[in-house]
Amino acid sequence: MSIVLTCLTITFFDSSIFETMYSRHEASQLRQEFWTSFGLYMSPIVSAEGEKLNWINYKTGEKNIAFRMNADNKKAIIAIELTHKDADIQQIYFEQFLQFKNLFDAAVKEEWIWQLHAHDEQGKIVSRIYKEQDGLSIFQKQDWPGLISFFKPRMIALDEFWSSVKYAFESLR
Repeated sequence: MSIVLTCLTITFFDSSIFETMYSRHEASQLRQEFWTSFGLYMSPIVSAEGEKLNWINYKTGEKNIAFRMNADNKKAIIAIELTHKDADIQQIYFEQFLQFKNLFDAAVKEEWIWQLHAHDEQGKIVSRIYKEQDGLSIFQKQDWPGLISFFKPRMIALDEFWSSVKYAFESLR
């Protein structure tokens, strides 16, 4: 009599669905192709202050404040991330943004999610002001127009907002 034991190991990744369709290299190439295309699409657009920008790697000028765009196989997200290591100081930054919520709402013209002290992908505590759009995949080229339509007006609105409030954050350095 023999007994056969079978062990099944399942590993979950954030992008598990695309893993079955694309190798890591192919997925990386698609990501790179999308962000390059988006950057080229946005390159003629100048900032609210009339300057040429790298919209994909937007520089806020503040070490602990970043504008982030991300897309995976299920959704797109655009966010302001507050990344100061000290949670109390991070909260002060967040409260400063709350002081400008009316200006923010006027710029973005829609409701965003305000989240104090969440964990990012690396487990670090961050605070976010963000907007998500479900049903878009960076790995499906037919979704790229939808991704661009999601990111473009929101990045332009964030730039408009930031150009009017960034000087208030200099005192928090």
